[in-house]
Amino acid sequence: METKNSSTKKSTTRKTTKTPTRSTSKTPAKKDAAKGLSDLFEDSLKDIYWAEKALSKALPKMEKNATDPKLKKAIADHLEETKEHVKRLEDCFKALKKKAQAKKCDAMQGLLDEGKSILEETKPGAVRDAGIIAASQKVEHYEIATYGTLAAYAKILKEKDCLKLLLSTLDEEKNCNNLLTKIADTNLNSKAIND
Repeated sequence: METKNSSTKKSTTRKTTKTPTRSTSKTPAKKDAAKGLSDLFEDSLKDIYWAEKALSKALPKMEKNATDPKLKKAIADHLEETKEHVKRLEDCFKALKKKAQAKKCDAMQGLLDEGKSILEETKPGAVRDAGIIAASQKVEHYEIATYGTLAAYAKILKEKDCLKLLLSTLDEEKNCNNLLTKIADTNLNSKAIND
């Protein structure tokens, strides 16, 4: 009996120690995939460059459709900042000795489309203004995340000129977001209840 148990154990051991066969086929890398942090940094710069240029075209429409004077002013001021953000990104490309190129940013396109829908689905007044603020803050949060990440990359890559430019823009994006919150909180959202 002991011999049978020993052989049973051995065969059980053999079965459990088999290694699974591995697939040798590899998924080919995407043709334009980033090969390192430097490539990812440059690719992300192209993305936000497109986003800022698209935003500079969308902001005048938002301003035109807003009714609250503080909101209209905030949008107009941010349009001027956005133009500066585009220039800073161009300066960043120059610092990297690269041509400034834009690559379509699907995230920003989606956010801008959402903002456009708000304008189409609301009538002028406090509700539309509240919607404009909501859409604008989504854009700001996306930009804050992007510039924060780009600044972290620039720091690791020792791209000091880019880091300085990106941090300046990051501060302005945060300030804009805070201003929009203040405008919404100081009466505008309350007006939207009864609008």
